[in-house]
Amino acid sequence: MTPRLTVLGNPGHRRVTLFAAAARAAGLPEPAVLPWLDVLRGDYRLPEDGLLRIESPGEEALVDELLRGPALGPSYAPTRVEGTAAWYAGVTAALRELAGRPGVRLLGDPEEIAVMFDKRRAHALLAAAGVPVPRALGGEVTGWEQLRGRLATAGLRRVFVKPAHGSSASGVTALQFGPRGQILATTSVELADGLLHNSLRVRQYRGEREVAEIIDRLAPDGLHVEQWIPKAAQSGRSADLRVVVVAGRATHAVVRTSAQPMTNLHLGGARGSLDLAREAAGPAWPALLETAERAAACFPGSLMVGVDVLPTAGWRRALVGEVNAFGDLLPNLTGLPGGPAEGLDTYGAQLAALTGATGRTTGRATGTPLPTPTDHQITEPSR
Repeated sequence: MTPRLTVLGNPGHRRVTLFAAAARAAGLPEPAVLPWLDVLRGDYRLPEDGLLRIESPGEEALVDELLRGPALGPSYAPTRVEGTAAWYAGVTAALRELAGRPGVRLLGDPEEIAVMFDKRRAHALLAAAGVPVPRALGGEVTGWEQLRGRLATAGLRRVFVKPAHGSSASGVTALQFGPRGQILATTSVELADGLLHNSLRVRQYRGEREVAEIIDRLAPDGLHVEQWIPKAAQSGRSADLRVVVVAGRATHAVVRTSAQPMTNLHLGGARGSLDLAREAAGPAWPALLETAERAAACFPGSLMVGVDVLPTAGWRRALVGEVNAFGDLLPNLTGLPGGPAEGLDTYGAQLAALTGATGRTTGRATGTPLPTPTDHQITEPSR
């Protein structure tokens, strides 16, 4: 018998409502909702004798203000880019507090979520496990002058500069240097009155003063810098893959294409053709999925991992760009044909794996068994 499910999330958010719809479709009781806002305020009661699914705290103004507001002070605005270190500290502290409560059974490992939400730690973990990842600039980035000098020493002329705890490409800057020292930074960051704001319009900065100001303002929250890998193309646009891995198996994949370096759909990216991607990859397609499974295997306590796979030109090999603890928000996407989640959306696939409704719940590449919810004891993450 499946235990009663509760979702730690933002009431009314589509993540919560889509998961509830999948539960109803599977014949399960409607999941209860534990609001993130109540948890962060310390005013909540934990469910008894059930499983607690951890959902993203994002896209809720009051939650965001509670997490990032104190770090940004009177200039706080939901569109501000900075404050991700405070956000990360607040979220991970809340999950550790929850995990320390007697009898709490979490569907997902808070420590693994903490690693996935630190791009530096996640990259190091994947690299140590032999998962192919882009070359990264190790160590702390303190600001523009230091970054520019280190990139010159490393011989890196095209890189992505990413906030270590960012998501949805917030603050991500694709940076390249020309042969005569020219600078081109492509980003969704809008620099206004010395503050950084998210924008739905990708823009370019060519002046070193503006680029330096962006990097200097982001550096205190932590930065991850990695080599810009030329991606495969589809219909004349750069393309990558978001692969959802459930219980060790690649169950869903979506092609993301863009004329910009960032393929995020909210920044003008578009879903590409999975059939064309499979055709272009040919016999290499199973290896692309296996790359995602190898990345997910580094997080054995997580039922679901969203993996950003970067196919190189020709679709013959791939690297892992990022891993996502909440990378399953892909509405209207059903499972890969012939796979364990065919006909199911990402939430239905997780419920099927959890309830044993599918017999294929071991990792094809790793033999990883279905993660079993347990009482988690969380230790302080290594720095």
